[in-house]
Amino acid sequence: MARRKKIYEGKAKTLYEGPEPGTIVQYFKDDATAFNAEKKDVIEGKGVLNNLLSEYFMVGLGQIGVPTHFLKRLNMREQLVRSCEIIPLEVIVRNYAAGSMSKRLGIDEGTQLPRPIVEYCYKDDSLGDPLVSEEHIAAFGWASQQDMDDILSLALRVNDFMSGVMFGVGIRLVDFKIEIGRVYDGDFQRLVVADEISPDSCRLWDIESGQKLDKDVFRRDLGSLTDAYSEVARRLGVMPNNPPAPSKPTLVN
Repeated sequence: MARRKKIYEGKAKTLYEGPEPGTIVQYFKDDATAFNAEKKDVIEGKGVLNNLLSEYFMVGLGQIGVPTHFLKRLNMREQLVRSCEIIPLEVIVRNYAAGSMSKRLGIDEGTQLPRPIVEYCYKDDSLGDPLVSEEHIAAFGWASQQDMDDILSLALRVNDFMSGVMFGVGIRLVDFKIEIGRVYDGDFQRLVVADEISPDSCRLWDIESGQKLDKDVFRRDLGSLTDAYSEVARRLGVMPNNPPAPSKPTLVN
């Protein structure tokens, strides 16, 4: 049986045609990139961990009424999702200053912000995903004002959920980014949380020690990325304390 048609390959995932119309198979790779892909490596087992953790967060969001594109996990590296039109924005929610915000504004990393701050970046790797304002978004027609109101509401609901879940296992949610997609049911459009939610797209710090449990471990050469992601998965009960080394199964045909 022929392998499904590849639709798109990104830095961390490959997308294939799904088994039913309107579905996509999302395959999580072991590739790790940073600094707009200037730094690259292959981290054995990273894709398995991100698949399991993204499933955990997407299912949890669905249970509290936040719509997502997630349908089900197929195996250790793949999940079935609804096809959607991705709005070309990265939606970033910040609870503490870190990364580019600290550099831009001269705020010490780890400083708690007065309230969650939502930022938007235009999704274009060749431009380095530049920061944009709602004025840019409206002027270039990337999203309507109603879309932006809905995106803001979704982002803050995800933040409330994620912050609570992480705090419960001794982890501080410093910041995260999500993507939003449009799903069409006839003439009716709704917005859903799409792509993934994983330590690749969040900053996660241990509350007690400040240890980083996210992709900054790779960016800043702070140790084993697999160990960091495994610790997050272990605390959330996504995997046992001493899991076997993840294998790399073949794609579903």
